[in-house]
Amino acid sequence: MIIAKENKPTRQIEIDLSGPQGNAFMLIGMANKWSKQLGFDSKEIQDDMTSGDYDHLLSVIEKYFGDYVIMYK
Repeated sequence: MIIAKENKPTRQIEIDLSGPQGNAFMLIGMANKWSKQLGFDSKEIQDDMTSGDYDHLLSVIEKYFGDYVIMYK
C-alpha cells in the first residue's frame, strides 16, 4: 500500500522508567543515539541532561524527543 507521507503513522518509543531503561546512564546513551539519528547536537543535549537531577534529565528528553518517546513511571 502507498500512502502520503503526512499520513504515515508515528511510532512512539516506549520507555518504562521503573525498569532498566529508566537508568540515567541508559537514558543518556539512548539520547545520544537519537541525537545523532536526528542531526541534533548530542554534546549540548548530554550537557543539559547532566546539569541537574533525574527529573531534569527526563525533562530534557521530553524537550528534545517528546515527539518520538513515551515515558512511563
